[in-house]
Amino acid sequence: MKRVCVVACMALSAAALFGADACCAAANTLTEQESQEGWRLLWDGKTGEGWRSIKQDRFPAKGWEVADGVLTVLPKNAGGGAGDIITRETFSDFVLKADFRLTDAANSGIKYFFDPKVNGGTTLEYQVLDAKHPDAAKGRDGNRKVASFYDVMPAVGAKPKPVGEWNTAMIVCKGKHVEHWLNGEKVLEFERGSAAFRAAVALSKFSKFPNWGEQASGHILLQDHNDRVSYRNIKIKVLK
Repeated sequence: MKRVCVVACMALSAAALFGADACCAAANTLTEQESQEGWRLLWDGKTGEGWRSIKQDRFPAKGWEVADGVLTVLPKNAGGGAGDIITRETFSDFVLKADFRLTDAANSGIKYFFDPKVNGGTTLEYQVLDAKHPDAAKGRDGNRKVASFYDVMPAVGAKPKPVGEWNTAMIVCKGKHVEHWLNGEKVLEFERGSAAFRAAVALSKFSKFPNWGEQASGHILLQDHNDRVSYRNIKIKVLK
């Protein structure tokens, strides 16, 4: 019961951060409230510090553009193809926030608990996808649409902003409890390892991996899917 109360209180506190104070702050900075609550920037808005390529131990020399406080994965026809990037740190209990901006029919994703040595490098993913992308119509019950737990569980009531505008994703992880938020609204929650979770995984493309998605910790990953997608305001609060 205590853990449930902690999660509930933490989620309410996080929800408040979508209010006026957060929306009016400069990009890639912390509000006074965020600083007091223990948030920190996961991306500094200027460099690749704290991140590296999934392929090698440095930030990609090309393919990911850092300009004007925005981190953009480039399409192949514009110098892209660098592959995914991951945080140098690993995380277990946390709240992650990130703004993302899609282009027409673009695809990307925010993965968490990533470990290249576990389950073939597959892991849980917050889907970042424009509705015009073909993948939006695939999967089951909408579980490949924006803010969904990719190919496993659908987001409910997600209201993304039009292409070209900034959306705010939030992922809450506390123990086995996980929540997906989009633009200040909770659109999905589940318990990793529960009967419902394992039943959904069994119907997904990850069914061949025993206990898939139940690892205790891992990296945060931003996906390169050969489409132009931008990120900013990537922030994390480590939960005690």
